[in-house]
Amino acid sequence: MPDLIAKTPLGGTAPRVDRHGPVTLTEVVDTALASVAARLGREDDTATLMQSLIDAPAPTPAAVGGTTLEAFWTGPDQWMVEASFASNEDLAARITSKASGCASVTEQTDAWCRFDLHGAQLPDLFERLCVVNTRAFKGKEATRCSIEHLGCFLICRAPDHYTVYGPRSSAGSLHHALLVGMRSAF
Repeated sequence: MPDLIAKTPLGGTAPRVDRHGPVTLTEVVDTALASVAARLGREDDTATLMQSLIDAPAPTPAAVGGTTLEAFWTGPDQWMVEASFASNEDLAARITSKASGCASVTEQTDAWCRFDLHGAQLPDLFERLCVVNTRAFKGKEATRCSIEHLGCFLICRAPDHYTVYGPRSSAGSLHHALLVGMRSAF
């Protein structure tokens, strides 16, 4: 049997970490993701499902929420659920079993790459990368945006901690755009 070696979205065997100025950019590889979309006529049941999953009300537009698991709003009656991969490798299957047909659940873990940015003055960086008013963010906001023509999710976890999800197939391009933005801003 061949020895298989897991690769990060950037092609390494360990997550990449880059620093420039006050910002640290980290490739995050330990997150399980599943999308949840309410089926027609089952929107209230899906909101109840989301509340039971994250131990908090289902996130409203442009918001992040949750205690046991986290979720962010991706569209009307649609959310992306995040969890630690180590303890939630079967996240989508577990949500599907709890959904009882009220929602469509799709495994998303390997479709996305995740980059976390930590540091001061992050709005200075994001105003160069996307058309989102990150200066208004206080923490717990999430939105769709375009970074270098890539459809991304931008999450403000705290004023000094942002997450960017982008297509895994474009991880190198997204990483490059974030690095260039860091060098431009700082």
